[in-house]
Amino acid sequence: MASTYLVKYAEIGIKGKNRYKFEDALVHRVIERLDRVDGKFRVQKEQGRILVEALSEHDEEEAITALTHVFGVSQVCPVSEIVDRDFGHICEALVEHIKTRLGDTPFTFKAFAKRSDKSYPMESPEIAIEAGDYIINHIDTAKVDLHNPEYKVFIEIRRAAYVYISGYPGVGGMPVGTAGKAMLLLSGGIDSPVAGYRIAKRGVNIDATYFHAPPYTSERAKQKVVDLARIISEYTGPITLHVVNFTDIQMAIYENCPHDELTIIMRRYMMQIAETIARKRDCLALVTGESIAQVASQTLQSLAATDAVCGMPVFRPLIAMDKQEIVEESQKIGAYETSIQPYEDCCTIFVAKHPVTKPKIEQIEESEKALTKIMPPLVAEALDTVEVLKINPR
Repeated sequence: MASTYLVKYAEIGIKGKNRYKFEDALVHRVIERLDRVDGKFRVQKEQGRILVEALSEHDEEEAITALTHVFGVSQVCPVSEIVDRDFGHICEALVEHIKTRLGDTPFTFKAFAKRSDKSYPMESPEIAIEAGDYIINHIDTAKVDLHNPEYKVFIEIRRAAYVYISGYPGVGGMPVGTAGKAMLLLSGGIDSPVAGYRIAKRGVNIDATYFHAPPYTSERAKQKVVDLARIISEYTGPITLHVVNFTDIQMAIYENCPHDELTIIMRRYMMQIAETIARKRDCLALVTGESIAQVASQTLQSLAATDAVCGMPVFRPLIAMDKQEIVEESQKIGAYETSIQPYEDCCTIFVAKHPVTKPKIEQIEESEKALTKIMPPLVAEALDTVEVLKINPR
């Protein structure tokens, strides 16, 4: 079991004078995530890296899973630390580390060295060459392959020396909270959880709004959305989920508007309600899971009609993805099996047989005039009765 982990990041490293702010945010997110791991850890910045030291017994697999789920982390490497930095001791520790991680399995490798402390008497190329020779001479199952190695072997010379082999890939991106806050319109489908994951990966903190329509949608449909929010929270941290009772609004639209325009008009009211909640929560944008031409309500004309009621930006991280790409990403983040559970949301219940695909905003606005007197008290009631749930990771 490893006692020290070297956490690498990528994009943060090119942030210039503001880099320290992103590093500090990443440290905060790492600490926050490790708080849910059984054990005690010390987390500190270490010149282009983050160093995590285990101060107690812990489950290595659980710790690595936690660290690789933090946005901003590109790789997590269990390392051995050599405090005195004597090169002979470094090589001995490197061989021991490799044997511990790989056992007697034959393997090919290439050695790499990074000398962050320029006062160290050996330069990086020399360190890599000498360490590679030492491995060959002390591990019978090791073979050098400079072009396509199974493992990369690393030696980093810092205030201490660290040795490790190829690490575990992280999710990348930017630390959550470094790019403001947005409101995700979360349904029980495949797309919106992936959209939430993608926008959070760029450093955006997210709240979520779900439109519930009892009795047309069941409590299981609502629980499905709660479960999806919890899956996303494994990457984003806690999510505040706003559950809006949309039944009366939906029925008013159904009874007073052309049925081929139902989905567009419903979406327009959803966006307005979500924006009202978003502004109260200091969000700067709305986020949806729409993708161009996936369904009738996602043509360019339909999206334009929906956006016409919004006074804040609407971000669509999936806009140019095809369905199979979205499905694969849903599977990758662990949301797919929950998303395909057969519990309908309020959008699918009232879909027209032949919905309009190229709506004109002027025509939609004309149809909405039938709701002028009906809708304001219904919207006010929906906003006054919002159920607010705090969704925490497992």
